[in-house]
Amino acid sequence: MHIKSTLTLIAAATLLVACGKKEEAAPAPAAAPAAAPAPAGNVVKIGHVGPTSGAIAHLGKDNENGARLAIDELNAKGVMLGGQKVTFELLAEDDAADPKQGTAVAQKLADAKVAGVVGHLNSGTTIPASKIYSDAGIPQISPSSTNPKYTRQGFKTTFRMVADDTQLGGTLGKYAVTTLKGKSIAVIDDRTAYGQGVAEEFAKAVEAAGGKVVAKEFTTDKATDFTSILTTIKAKKPDVVFFGGMDAVAGPMLKQMKALAMKPKFMGGDGICTTELVKLGGDAIADNQVYCAEAGGVDGEAKVGMDEFKVKYQAKFNTDVKLYAPYVYDAVNVMVAAMVKADSADPAKYLPMLATTADFKGVSGPVAFDEKGDIKNGALTLKTIRAGQLETLAVLR
Repeated sequence: MHIKSTLTLIAAATLLVACGKKEEAAPAPAAAPAAAPAPAGNVVKIGHVGPTSGAIAHLGKDNENGARLAIDELNAKGVMLGGQKVTFELLAEDDAADPKQGTAVAQKLADAKVAGVVGHLNSGTTIPASKIYSDAGIPQISPSSTNPKYTRQGFKTTFRMVADDTQLGGTLGKYAVTTLKGKSIAVIDDRTAYGQGVAEEFAKAVEAAGGKVVAKEFTTDKATDFTSILTTIKAKKPDVVFFGGMDAVAGPMLKQMKALAMKPKFMGGDGICTTELVKLGGDAIADNQVYCAEAGGVDGEAKVGMDEFKVKYQAKFNTDVKLYAPYVYDAVNVMVAAMVKADSADPAKYLPMLATTADFKGVSGPVAFDEKGDIKNGALTLKTIRAGQLETLAVLR
C-alpha cells in the first residue's frame, strides 16, 4: 500500500473516532455566572516566599496565611491607586528553605514583574534572593530573617520586620550568664546562615558577660541523629546548651539529650520559639529547661492588636498562629500603605515612601525602618516552656 493512501485512511479513522467521542460526551453543566475580572492594569501582584514544603513547612504556611489574610482584607476594603480601584493578587512560592530553590523562585517573581515581595522566611534563602530583587528594583520585606548581612549589602530594596541576630544572640548570651547563671556553655549550630549567625552572636555575648564556651559543635538542618555531638558535649558537663537552628531539629535533639541523661538548660533563638517545639520535644522538655527569644514582640496597648489578629487568624484558617504570621501581615500592609502614599504600585515610585515609613501602627507594634532597612527599636520576647506551654518572660527593646 502506498504511504499516501495509508495516511489518508488513518486520518479518516481518526476523524471518525473523534466524532464518536464528541457524540458520546455528556453536555457540560451550566456554569455559574462569574464575577467580571478586574482589568489587567488594575491588578497589583505581590509575591510571598516561604518554605511550604520540608521540615519547617508549618512555619512557611503560617507566614503564607498571614499574607493571604492581609490581601483578602485589602481587597474587601478596596484600595485606590492612580484614581482606580485595584485588586491585589498574591503570588505564593515555595523555597523549601533551600538557597538554590530560593533564587529560582525569586527570579520567577522578578520575571512576573511583581510590585513587591514579602519573604523569605530563612536568612539562608533571603540573602541570596535579595540580589535578584535588588537588580530588578523590587522592594523586599523579610518578616523573619535575622542574619545581619541581609540589610548590610548596600541594597536599597531590603527591609526587615524584626530585630537581627546581633540583638537576638547577644541578649540570649547575656541572659545565659547573668540570669541562668551558666558558667560552662556548649554551642551547636545547623550550618545555615541563620543558625551560624545567631550561634556566633550568642557565643560572643557569653564571653563578654564572663561565661565560658566549653564546646562548639555543628549539625545540619536535616539531621536526625545527634548522639555523637551530644556525647562529646556531655563530657564537658555544660550548664547550658545553645542551639542555633529550627524547631524541626531541636525537638529530636531534646529527646536524645534526655536519652543520654543530659539535664542542662537548653536555649535557642526564634527558630525554636514555637508551639511546634513543644509537640516535637514532648515529655523530653522539663519545666524551665528551654529558653528562647522571638525576634519581635508586643506589650502594653499594642498587645490588644496582636490578640485581635490571633482571633481573626484562627477564625479564617482554623489553626493558631505558629510564629511570624503577624509580621507577614504587617509587611504586606506596610508595603501597600507606601503604595497609597505614592499613589502608585510602581516600585520606583513607592520605594522611597516605604523606606521612610515612620508612623505605621501594625499588629506587631509600630513599624519604622532605619537607613539600612532594619526595623527601628525592634523588640525581643524572652520565653520559656512551662506545663507544656510557651510562656512569655519579658519583652525587651
